[in-house]
Amino acid sequence: MHKRAFVFPGQGSQKIGMAADFCAEFAVARQAFEEASEALSLDLRKICDGDSAGLEMTALQQPAILTAEIAMVRSLRDHFGVEAELFGGHSLGEYSALAAAGVFDLACAARLVAERGRLMQEACPPGLGAMTALVSKESLDSNTVAALIDGLEVDIANHNAANQIVLSGRASELQRAIDLIMDSQAPPRLRAIPLRVSAPFHSRLMAPVQASFTPLLQQSCRQWKAAAAPQVTSNAGGGFHSNEAGEVAASLARQITAPVRWLDNMQCLIASGCEIVEVGPGRPLRGFFASLGVKINSVTNLENAAVVTGRC
Repeated sequence: MHKRAFVFPGQGSQKIGMAADFCAEFAVARQAFEEASEALSLDLRKICDGDSAGLEMTALQQPAILTAEIAMVRSLRDHFGVEAELFGGHSLGEYSALAAAGVFDLACAARLVAERGRLMQEACPPGLGAMTALVSKESLDSNTVAALIDGLEVDIANHNAANQIVLSGRASELQRAIDLIMDSQAPPRLRAIPLRVSAPFHSRLMAPVQASFTPLLQQSCRQWKAAAAPQVTSNAGGGFHSNEAGEVAASLARQITAPVRWLDNMQCLIASGCEIVEVGPGRPLRGFFASLGVKINSVTNLENAAVVTGRC
């Protein structure tokens, strides 16, 4: 029997009604929403269904996406007989991956990401920070990009694929960084795509968030089942997590300001020889794997879950 890896997208993948079809069909999906909603004393299903403006708020987006992804995973396991041995997640998705692996339960994960989202939402005044994706027809070297923007209050936030790097930082300096990188190309082969985000995630401007969030992670990790963590890739580290709860917590804390090393994460999962299945309300990770010549399946709704699992 071949091995399988589940990978989870993060913020930006949310959509109105996410996981609603799973909840309509499966009690395990409804139970996931009940558990997370109880932990947070709010109705996440209502937020996901668009009866509230909450899905536009980072503090509520994060637990809503997490809960939708875990509801989908539980449905895949219980009703389609699909399990995974390895896990990975992009930014927020790393929490879904750790929850799916059993490192912490859904209630714990929901509380963590709700606080993470709240702190991120409050960290920077509107307009102070921004993020831009650099997309090339050729490979991009993160060390070269880092050298070009050295001295500016701009950081590499994500190395998403061989040909995509995201910059994050002070809005007033981001265009200068883009110009420096564009000028280094001969001829220019880059596109700069501004991202619609509420804060400059994974940059030095998130340092206050890291400082505030770290004690919560340190306290929470005493209850984690860290023996399962080596099944999960680390965004901050690039490889798989260690089996020490304190080290996992420290990695999640670093993730707030450090680059998401998703290219390295993908290469680790590909090297394992696993069949890779993306699970979430959107499917942005499919394109990142395609940049490495790897085709993956994506489960975004009940209909394609049946197709991917051969139960259609």
